[in-house]
Amino acid sequence: MNPSASKIQNPETTVPKTPQMNERDFINDQLTTEKYMTNSYNIALNEASNQALYQDLATIFKETQDCQRNLYNLMFKNGWYAVEQAEQTKVQQTYQQFTGYKSQLPYSVQ
Repeated sequence: MNPSASKIQNPETTVPKTPQMNERDFINDQLTTEKYMTNSYNIALNEASNQALYQDLATIFKETQDCQRNLYNLMFKNGWYAVEQAEQTKVQQTYQQFTGYKSQLPYSVQ
């Protein structure tokens, strides 16, 4: 971790530290499952050749993605999920890198 980067995190909601799964463990397990499912649905969407199937998968994907986001928000709210604030110079470098990629695309795509 970069020492100059700061963590963004809410105060942690305490949960019992026992061998049994606690609320944080259950939510983290579900979040991991939802992330796996959205990745799998994304692959299925890319491979679907039937339009009706594609539409059904797209609906399910959106519902699953929304569920994943709600679980992430809950974990963040309870201080169980932290993110790192990016340095402004790193953000600017990444922006310039992808701007360079964009300039390599055909004109009609830009």
